[in-house]
Amino acid sequence: MSTKDRGTTVPKKKNVQVVVRVRPLSDKEKAERAHLAVRTNGLTQTVSIKDRSNWREFGPFDKVYGMDSSQSTIYLDIVDPLVKEVIQGYNCTIFAYGQTGTGKTFTMEGEHDPEGSYSWRDDPRMGIIPRALMQIFAELDQQKVEEYSVRVSYVELYNEELNDLLNRSEHTQARLRIFEDAIRKGSVVITGLEEIAVRERDEVYDLLRRGADKRKTAATFLNSTSSRSHSVFTVTVVIRENSIGGEELMKQGKLHLVDLAGSENIGRSGAIEMRAREAGNINQSLLTLGRVIKALTSGAGHIPYRESKLTRILQDSLGGKTITTVIATLSPSSTNVEVLLIH
Repeated sequence: MSTKDRGTTVPKKKNVQVVVRVRPLSDKEKAERAHLAVRTNGLTQTVSIKDRSNWREFGPFDKVYGMDSSQSTIYLDIVDPLVKEVIQGYNCTIFAYGQTGTGKTFTMEGEHDPEGSYSWRDDPRMGIIPRALMQIFAELDQQKVEEYSVRVSYVELYNEELNDLLNRSEHTQARLRIFEDAIRKGSVVITGLEEIAVRERDEVYDLLRRGADKRKTAATFLNSTSSRSHSVFTVTVVIRENSIGGEELMKQGKLHLVDLAGSENIGRSGAIEMRAREAGNINQSLLTLGRVIKALTSGAGHIPYRESKLTRILQDSLGGKTITTVIATLSPSSTNVEVLLIH
């Protein structure tokens, strides 16, 4: 049997794209009498931010989405084409990046209440992760693929330590280690990480809920349920098929869906003691991710994957001919102008 791991041979496309999504004003911002300080232009694909009395324009980006953008629009424009690539055996990564409370988790997972109930089925608030699994199973069914497997893993990076969000035991976290993959050059394996086979979309929410229960959260000034860790939800699709000559071929594609921790600085987030350490590690990994993406887009010879565990575990889906998309989420509030201009 021969293996086609196409993570490094995707057809010519833009390998790194950046899109911006601006959410509506929150109830908290309205109570603070904040006014709108961000506007988007879909024709020029730019974002303008009001700095005192002047508007400063940023961009162009690959795509910008205003406050009225729907979950469905975001998905169809950005994710739908990537899922089709994954089915063909390619590797793709989507990051949600932004300040705490700007809609990263909503974009990735959808709406959910404190009891852990998620929007699902025909709910328009459904996020990227459940929509992606729905599409994967629909594509496999439509293509009448007879032999395939779909596996998911859910890992958290907290203070540069890896935690398995799907492992039910509390005593196995320390065993997660990163090693170079001896078979696939440029890839890594995480020993001890649980991969769970899923057979239908309904299983996904149980896994999301299990992961949410274990993910590290801490209150900050910006969001009372702020996540203080990065999370990586990975879907691996393996398809076995026979060639014309009768040889069995295997295609493997991966989709990494990454919800990054808040990008705010230590002072603004109200971090103290241990929280300051968390913020330092978060900012360091975000800086490394930024350097990696900059190196990839500029064609640099050296890509600093090893400077952070986040970029190291994703290195088979960053660079080469893979496709990486960053969804930058913004608050339009005048109370956040200083942070927006720094970013």
